[in-house]
Amino acid sequence: MTAGNTSDLLRSHAEPQRATYVELFFDVILVFALTRLSHTLFTDLTWLGALHTAILLAAFWWIWIFTAWTTDRLNPAQPAIQVVIIPIMLGTLIMAGAAPTAFGEDGMIFAATYVIIQVGRALFVTTALRRRPEVAIGSPQQLIWNCFAGVLWIAGALTAGTTRVVIWILAALLGYTMSRLDFRLPMLGPARITTQAVSAEHLAERYQQIMIIAFGESILAAGGQFAAFGFERDRLVAFVLAFAITTLLWRIYFYRAGLMLPAAIAASAAPAVFSRSASYAHLVMAGGIVLSSVGDEIIINHPFAEANLVWSAVILCGPALYLAGRARLDYLSFSKVAVSRVVGLLLLVVLSPVLAFLSPILIAVVAVVILTAIAASDTIAWRFRPSEPKPPPPGRPYRRP
Repeated sequence: MTAGNTSDLLRSHAEPQRATYVELFFDVILVFALTRLSHTLFTDLTWLGALHTAILLAAFWWIWIFTAWTTDRLNPAQPAIQVVIIPIMLGTLIMAGAAPTAFGEDGMIFAATYVIIQVGRALFVTTALRRRPEVAIGSPQQLIWNCFAGVLWIAGALTAGTTRVVIWILAALLGYTMSRLDFRLPMLGPARITTQAVSAEHLAERYQQIMIIAFGESILAAGGQFAAFGFERDRLVAFVLAFAITTLLWRIYFYRAGLMLPAAIAASAAPAVFSRSASYAHLVMAGGIVLSSVGDEIIINHPFAEANLVWSAVILCGPALYLAGRARLDYLSFSKVAVSRVVGLLLLVVLSPVLAFLSPILIAVVAVVILTAIAASDTIAWRFRPSEPKPPPPGRPYRRP
């Protein structure tokens, strides 16, 4: 591959870039993956089940985020790039199929497929850009780090029980660690993420789209449960409440930090660092949506059953976890956090054990009331005190609004 045709593979950052159809096609796979995760957690509502789900979600997230950054650098409209992305889609689909039994008999299928995806993509990028060191920023380092993480995933798959859980936790955390260390390695140095050019429009759109995908999974899960019961009055009310929760979460995201994300990335002193931090905020929000989706299934399946602490925690703490990620995105975009998010988060967490004696449908009403108050507060605040994105300098400590 020559330097000339290597240039054909690169995205142009001289003008706004949008997500391509193959990227949207990839997102469809994520719908299936998230559905599998939420349903698996619904069938195993224990602390261990929640931990399993968090580990698997992290694996899917690292695949998605690394692929999103790859397609921000390389042009997915090129057939050579699609030849890489489409097998990643197939691999992600295989992982989704193995997810419910990933901590059992299908652990090696899940882990091996994950490693092939991560190492294969990094190897392709390193090879494709080998003659363009000015744009091959950190590709060799990422390849080596992915190999390190791959060893842990495979080692975990060769074990069972608690040992696999511990090793896979370390593997998932290594993904976060290598990113925070800027993929630094002896001899090769750091990946210099801060110097990487990014397309604010493209990355922001990818984050917005993955949130829509997560919301879509929640709607599909609730709709599937509702359809199984027909138009029973109790189920209909429960379905409306579940839909209201998802709609309010959607409203809270897009109004307005989610909507202004492209401007926030462009306004930041280090767009690549901002985008990396925003990815973690979106991961937390995606986790909150998956947990909230499980809450929707509880509400629809057992609307007036005798509730318990676990059900109450799932119904209320799903939105609370979501608000934690959304508050982080607030800070990244505006250097402050809306008070309504903090108050709402605290109320949801504090009330989860207090309201455990109520039926799921009544707990859902409480969640809707709190989320509606937050959404209304957002509307009022932005109407009377509009604000433009003002990202904090990289590394600046948290400041109260």
